[in-house]
Amino acid sequence: MPYQRGKKWIAQVRKESQRLNKVFLTKKEAKDWEAKMLRKPVEEWNLKTVTVCLNDWAQDYLDVAKVRFSTKTYKEKVSMFKRFFKVIDPDLPVAKLKPGAVLKYVLKQKEERSGHAANKDRKNLVAGWNWGMKYLNPPLPGPNPCLVEPMPEVRHPRYVPPEEDFWKIYTVAEGQDKVMLLTFLHLAARRGEVFRLTWQDVDFSNDRIRLWTRKRKDGSLEWDWLPMTKELRKSLRWWWEHRPIKDHTHVFLCLNEHPGQRENYGHPFVSNQKFMRRICKEAKVNHFGFHAIRHLTASILYHQGEHVAQIQAILRHRSSKTTEHYL
Repeated sequence: MPYQRGKKWIAQVRKESQRLNKVFLTKKEAKDWEAKMLRKPVEEWNLKTVTVCLNDWAQDYLDVAKVRFSTKTYKEKVSMFKRFFKVIDPDLPVAKLKPGAVLKYVLKQKEERSGHAANKDRKNLVAGWNWGMKYLNPPLPGPNPCLVEPMPEVRHPRYVPPEEDFWKIYTVAEGQDKVMLLTFLHLAARRGEVFRLTWQDVDFSNDRIRLWTRKRKDGSLEWDWLPMTKELRKSLRWWWEHRPIKDHTHVFLCLNEHPGQRENYGHPFVSNQKFMRRICKEAKVNHFGFHAIRHLTASILYHQGEHVAQIQAILRHRSSKTTEHYL
């Protein structure tokens, strides 16, 4: 079925892994063309009439990204294309996208957001175009027009809180929040790893916890077993016995009934950023997030004399350079 974009109608037909698109001024013209092309054998389709526009490329790439990557990465790519198509016409044929137009977009992002944000968008555009060159039919033309010069970045060091500040917010916290904070500290876990933690991942009999991560090059979900300290075991055992929702598989759930969060009650967390802002304010310490606790754990281990290789194993980094950057 044709779909409308602005004042134009985009006709589209698919058959035997082939795809054709064409732009029309009216819905009737678009429907008539679709019917005509569907009656033809694929062999008779005139590929010269194919209109592969930027929006078609973006939609196909996002369909794959939704399955392949994490929700966070997928949403990042969706947001990038929304910004991109405010600057670049989505109906532009892919063959007409030039490096100058991409550079114009990247420069705009640097001016309005930051060099780091501009380079993230550039990276996603390059990856999307490379995918199209490899998998689309017909493939996107090369060389990749998105390979423009990266923008200069001003990187600020991540704020790592003093250890005493962590214990201040831990003292203020109650119930599940207390258990969750201790889990972050003792496992040096990423936010998503803690939020997707289930009771099947908590092995009380062998004093170990399984963490699942997508922080791999291909986005695969992988797991590692980590030792569970006595203090964390005691805290998690208490939560197992006192959790208000007994029939849910996840360890940590949204139990906040404040306006705007009530609809998520009883569901696993997605971000929970407001919690850290609120509890840091209550404890009267500088604000820091969940990931800063991961850096704090690495820092504590380093100052205790642990070798970089051991810290790398705890953080589950593939490269020692990443661990050295943390330290």
